[in-house]
Amino acid sequence: MKISAQTPKYSPEQYLSIERQAEIKSEYINGLVFAMAGASRQHNQITFNIAVELGIQLKGRACVAYANDMRVKVAQTDLYSYPDIVATCSEPLFEDDSVDTLLNPSVIIEVISDSTEAYDRGGKFAHYRRLESLEEYILVAQDHICVEHYARQGEKWILTEITESEKKIPLNSINCNLSLTEIYHKVKIP
Repeated sequence: MKISAQTPKYSPEQYLSIERQAEIKSEYINGLVFAMAGASRQHNQITFNIAVELGIQLKGRACVAYANDMRVKVAQTDLYSYPDIVATCSEPLFEDDSVDTLLNPSVIIEVISDSTEAYDRGGKFAHYRRLESLEEYILVAQDHICVEHYARQGEKWILTEITESEKKIPLNSINCNLSLTEIYHKVKIP
């Protein structure tokens, strides 16, 4: 989207009021609203696979995970976004009584595509790193087997890249493990 002097700016309150009635999802960054594109079949399958695996592992525990429609707010940078998967084992904190904007995710998972990869790695991750609650950030490729796991260690983020389908990703902040075999189940890799 090209930003010009005519591009309208919205307050967070205006954005939320419009967004809660909208038929399509939009992200919000510093007063600007950006419509989100639809996802590919691979993207949807990977997101579903991860949600199923986390659902099974979190069953009977106080932890919660959400797929696709749970908005996350980064108050320090005025970002509202919709991660593909978000989870926490802390008591979920929400912006208001609508209970649709999570403030304290422990894990954020994004399935990347050609159109979102640069933003997911760069600008969006820069926003997410400001969340004090965030301990792990996961990027999942949809066109080849590759998962990047960023784990917070103090002031640093440590990257582990996993490309072997028989490996697992430990999500220590929520005490779960994600198998690449399960992440890519029914996904056709070109």
